[in-house]
Parts: sequence; structure tokens; C-alpha cells
Amino acid sequence: MQLKHWTSKILGYDGPPDSRDFDLVETDEEQESVSEDAGEESIPTSMSRKHKIKKPKKTGSARYRHNANKSGVDSDEDNAERLNQGKSQREIHIDLKTNKKSIEQLFHMPLNKDVVIRVFTLSTEPPVPAFLVFIEGMADTKLINDYILKPLMLLTNLDPGPDISLDTCTNVLQKHLPSNQVKKLTLFEDVVTHVLSGDTVIFFEGCPCAVSTETKGFSHRAVDTARTEQVVQGPQEGFVENMRSNTSLIRRTVRSEKLITEYLQVGFRNNNNMAIMYLADLVNPDLVQEVKRRIKSIKTDYVAESGILEEFIEDQPFSLMPQIIKTERPDRVSSMLSEGKVAIIVDNTPFVMLVPGLLFDFLHSPEDHYVRFPHAIWLRIIRVFAVFLTILLPAFYVAIATFHQEMIPTDLLLSIAAARERVPFPTIVEILLMELSFELVREAGVRVPGIIGPTLGIVGTLILGQAAVAASIVSPILIIIVAVTGLSSYTIPNYAAAFGFRFMRFFFIFLAATMGFFGISSGLFVLLCLLLNMKSFGVPYLAPVAPKTAPSADIILRFPAWQQETRPDYQQPLDVRRQPKLSRVWAIKQSRQPAGGSENEGVD
Repeated sequence: MQLKHWTSKILGYDGPPDSRDFDLVETDEEQESVSEDAGEESIPTSMSRKHKIKKPKKTGSARYRHNANKSGVDSDEDNAERLNQGKSQREIHIDLKTNKKSIEQLFHMPLNKDVVIRVFTLSTEPPVPAFLVFIEGMADTKLINDYILKPLMLLTNLDPGPDISLDTCTNVLQKHLPSNQVKKLTLFEDVVTHVLSGDTVIFFEGCPCAVSTETKGFSHRAVDTARTEQVVQGPQEGFVENMRSNTSLIRRTVRSEKLITEYLQVGFRNNNNMAIMYLADLVNPDLVQEVKRRIKSIKTDYVAESGILEEFIEDQPFSLMPQIIKTERPDRVSSMLSEGKVAIIVDNTPFVMLVPGLLFDFLHSPEDHYVRFPHAIWLRIIRVFAVFLTILLPAFYVAIATFHQEMIPTDLLLSIAAARERVPFPTIVEILLMELSFELVREAGVRVPGIIGPTLGIVGTLILGQAAVAASIVSPILIIIVAVTGLSSYTIPNYAAAFGFRFMRFFFIFLAATMGFFGISSGLFVLLCLLLNMKSFGVPYLAPVAPKTAPSADIILRFPAWQQETRPDYQQPLDVRRQPKLSRVWAIKQSRQPAGGSENEGVD
């Protein structure tokens, strides 16, 4: 009953939230624009009627104005005005010259040099004029020549008949376009979308529609190994910048007809394509609806990468900890799809997002499931220990050296005091100097091109540390603490989570320098309260530990695969059970086999 009580608040979206939760803050200029657009009634009565203020023209900022409705959701009319900004909603005309002129205006021709219009004639009796439009570099010209122009220009059995507006498009679609994807279009808005996606659109004289055919041919990077999530065992493939290639990599692993792929667009200017993928018989439908609702409600001009989209849809944008998992490994996406998560794939980026993303998900590595479970348990323990070292080790040193010298043995205290005898700075300045230097070396190693980066990181750290000790700027024990802290941060498998833990380290250093162990304990308490208050797409961030849910065999420790019988219940999947209790049937049958019996005895 307790589980049902809190899970009803996690993924049960009864309606749109209050406008104060999701409304964008209006600037003073936009508020003045809204008040002036309201009519002349908003003009002060003290103003003379002879000096009426003219209504300002609506600018691009009008797209971000909000309705006065209580739900905070734009009406259909506002959505239409916003989505059609800079586009044409006009229907395709039956006159070919009118359509050609409209295309030239939409694509700013002849100023725009990479848009190609090819005029030709269908070999019919009588001949039918036509033209096609595509973007050079986005479309494959060989496909256009061999599978569009040749069939249409060499037709011999296409009879337009008395109703040319109907028969021409129908015959071309059904008989004379050997393409795997063709579509009939009636609006110029759809024409622009298809052409900018790499397709070729064909117009015919007398047809109130156009035909779009699949001719995408832009070059992209081939599938390569994952660069940020490398493993010793397991698949080595990683995502690329092409969205279709990424979806195919996922489908090659999850070979299920229940795997659904839905396409959306974000960004008014760049109209970037994106897709969401989920298992229809497994994922919570409310989670899918919430993902689509957040993406469709984004109001911005440019969304080019998954990192930008992440900032628009995450629950706590000011938190140091990420709430959305980003990975470049198809096997990890497939594994989390089977747990009831939703994958968000953005075109032009090799990183796929998975929601919801909880704290323990960021401590898991794809390799945990490819090694034997004793090894995976040991690796998990090391990572948890590394998290505490990353956050607290420098703070503990500052607190002990500043306030609590009596807590360490006398010999060690004398050794530390002797090492710091010639250091002119206090402990807080000393450790901040080394921590910032280490961060500079880390960032420089990433930004330096080629193979110089790792070399610069190792050599730079050694040279800086040795020189600092020789110059009596820092003590030797501090070099050890900073090095151990840096190594611990590298063991965290997720880059965003590791960055958050590294940033928290500086807060704890300041707390330890001002209040000692009391400051560290107070900081841990505040951090725990913040994590308990966080949610990722409605799911508590510390689930299934807080709130406590059904036990799982893959939280901190990873038990054998044949013991992982259920999926995490905090996401409320439609099917909680992953496998039956007796998944190793052969072991049960072998245990029942009588001693000295034949190989087939005792087998049902």
C-alpha cells in the first residue's frame, strides 16, 4: 500500500501542471508588447485621443508570449502561428509556373546556390511539364538520375487521361518511381521540410500535389568504437552523428516488433530531427507521454545537440548532478530499454539520452554485465568508495590539519608538521592551489589535439608537483591527496556525474576550512536533502533506496544474471518480471539426475 501511495505520484500525470511550474518568464519588453496588443483600452485615459499609440509590429518575440489560460499550455492557434513562423501554409497550385515561383521564393533563389531545380518533361501524349527540387550535397544525385529522371523522362505507357490532376500523381507513385519511400504532399510547408531533410520533391503540371521521394545521400561518419565508454569485454560499437544509423544499431540489438520509434522536430530555425524509442509492451505510457509533452513544449530557435535538449527537459536544471543518462553505446541503450526507460535520439550527435536517470544508474558501467558477478561486485564497491574519496578526501585533510590534529597518530602528525614547516601558505590556500592546478592540467589534456593530450596530462602533473614541492609551496602529503582524489574521479564511469562530484569537492573544502568536521557533516546532510528532493521525469532520484521499493539484484551490487528476476518497479513498467524464478532449468534437471544415470535420465 505504501508503494502504491508514492508511485501514484511518480508517473501518474493527471493533467498539465500549473503555469507557474513551466511558464517562461516574460521580459519587460514582451509584457509591454502584450499590453499594447490588447487594444486601445490599455492606453491610459489621461492621454489625448489625438495622440494614439500605434500597435507595434509583431516580432519574433511574439512566439514566446503565453496564453492567459490556467493550464499554461498554448492554444492550437498559437501553436500554429509559432510552428509556421517563416514557413508557408499555402497549398500546392495546379499551375506549374506558380509552384516554381513559390519554391524560388521559399528558398531565396537565385541567391541560394545549393538548391537545384531541374525542369523536365514526362514522355507522355501529350507531354506533361514537370520539375524537381533538391539540395546539392544533401541528396544523392545518382539516385535522382537513375531512379527519378530516367523512369519519368523515358515513360511510354503513362496516359494522363481526362483528369490529369489525379491520374498523373497516382500513376507516377504506383508505377514509375522505383524508390522505397514515396509520399504525396499538398502543402508547401511539407515540401520545405522534405527538401531540407535530403529528399527530392517533384511537381507536375496540373497536379495540386507534389511527390517526395527518398534520396538522402549526405556523407556521415561510419560506425566506430565508443570513445568515452570503453570496455575490455563486450561490444565495441558506438553511435555516430546520423540518427538513422543510431536507430538501426539499437534495432539490431533489440529485435522486437514492440520497439516503437517516433519522430519529432525541435528548433524553429534548424528544425533538427529527433526520435524517441521505447518498448510498447513494457514502458509506462505516462512516461512516454511526459517525454513527448516536454519536447513538444520547447520554444527555441536552435537545438543542435542532445546536451542542449537536456537542459530544456530536465527537472532540476540548477543541480550539479545530471538527471538524464547520456551514452554512446547501443548495448547500454538496449539494456535500459528492456528495463522500461525511454531513449531520446537527436540527429547530428553521437550521444543518446535515456530517461529517467537516477543516481545509481550513473555509477553503473556497461562492462558490469559482461564480466562475472564477483568481479562486477568488486568494481561497484571500488566506484562507490571512489565517489566518497572524490568528494571528501581533500576536505578531511583540511579539517584535520586545521581543527582536529588530535584525531591522527602522533607520528603522522609530526610527519605532516615537518613537511609543512617551510610552506608559507595556510592549508586551505595550499590545497586550493593544487586542486585548481590539477583541473587546469586535466582540461588542457582534453583540449590539446592528438596524442599530446595524455602526455601533457601525465608529464604536466609530475613536473608541477615536483616543482611545487621543491619550491616549498605545497607539502608532499598534499600531492598524494590530490593525486588520489584525481584518480578516484576518473573511476566514475559517467562524465557528467564525475564532473558534478568534482565540483562538490570545493564546497566541502570551504566547509571543512571554516567549521571542520561539523561543516563536512552539515554539507553531507544538505546534499542528502537535495538528492532526496530531486526527481527525474517524476521518479525519485534515490530510488529504489529512498523511497524504499522492492529489492533489486542490480543496484549497488550486481548479482548473477539468473537471480535478476524482476525489473526495477519504481518506473512502473507494464511487465515487472524479467524472467521466471527457475531460469536455469538445466541446473534443476541436473540436480535431480540420479547418480550413475545416463545423460538423458531425469530430463523431462
